[in-house]
Amino acid sequence: MIVDSHCHLDYLKEGPSIEEVLKNAKKQNIILMLNIATKLGEFEKIIETSNLYDVVYFTLGIHPHEANELTSDVVDIIHNNLTNNKLVGIGETGLDFHYNHSDKATQIISFEKQIEISQNSCLPIVIHMRNAEDDTLRVIKKKLKEKLFNGVIHCFTGSQKFADEVIDLGFYISASGVVTFKKSEELRNVFANIPDNKILVETDSPYLSPEPLRGKINQPAHITHTIKKLAEIRNRSYDQIVDLTRVNFFNLFSKINNI
Repeated sequence: MIVDSHCHLDYLKEGPSIEEVLKNAKKQNIILMLNIATKLGEFEKIIETSNLYDVVYFTLGIHPHEANELTSDVVDIIHNNLTNNKLVGIGETGLDFHYNHSDKATQIISFEKQIEISQNSCLPIVIHMRNAEDDTLRVIKKKLKEKLFNGVIHCFTGSQKFADEVIDLGFYISASGVVTFKKSEELRNVFANIPDNKILVETDSPYLSPEPLRGKINQPAHITHTIKKLAEIRNRSYDQIVDLTRVNFFNLFSKINNI
């Protein structure tokens, strides 16, 4: 029983229908998909999708690319949805200093505010990090001194040093299809060393289809290729990776267990 810990089902506008996507996922024994929000304009559709399909849960948050969107009104919308049983996390938020679609200061303010929502709601936070390891760690450490919180660095492509530090802080690391790419040897070495109890797996669909499907529209059913690669580099069986990533997911997104 597989969990796709991070996907964007409502981005699949030019690919298969969501009904086809869910049918394909079921064939691969995927029991749950976490549908991730990135901007205000997605909130209504994401909530609607979770209401329609039992296996789809969701987060609400503002991506660093859209950091300017995190107004008090958006914060109120998130707070007003905390009683929804399908809302199990905050994000995705974080820092992206590669594209800098939002200025750095605004990204940091947005990230810190969403951490505060995570802290006050006791929901885990989904973190996007690109070219911002030092600042991401600084923000996390700063906010941990104020109040405990937990989360995952999704679609991890960072360094071994960054992985070690965020794991020491209690955070999880999620593998996407990038770990299967031919030029990702260094990343595979990182994932070979992540503790069993801190690893998740995701598609980030419709992006980042794993080998041998690279270049095609990604969907949750493709997660099996990433699991196979993780099993190979960690010297484990496919079923062992399925089991430990599923257990880790429910440990982190514990609201699901309490519904």
